[in-house]
Amino acid sequence: MESPPALPADEEASAFRALADPTRRQILEDLRGGELAAGEIASRFPISAPSISRHLGVLRGAGLVTERRDANCILYSLAEERLALCVGRFLSTVCPEQIVLRNTKWRSTPEGDAS
Repeated sequence: MESPPALPADEEASAFRALADPTRRQILEDLRGGELAAGEIASRFPISAPSISRHLGVLRGAGLVTERRDANCILYSLAEERLALCVGRFLSTVCPEQIVLRNTKWRSTPEGDAS
């Protein structure tokens, strides 16, 4: 199995700092379903919109989300490839056999099987 290309250490560190916060991880999970407006993201959390804006700024700065403007709306998307590169390189170095096991287990478990 070939390792993902290495990123500069400071870029990788930035991604892990961004992932350290549970609110930011939840934002990334929410974006997994597709593009969301900033206001829609903020409405999902019990904290202020400016706080969510700061979290989005950290995620954007780490390259884990992208943004685009649509009239007065800012839409955010998950930067899947960047996230995979940042986390994947680390995982493939630390526990490469776990990546293989995870893929095998997830893909071989039938839908609805909770075991």
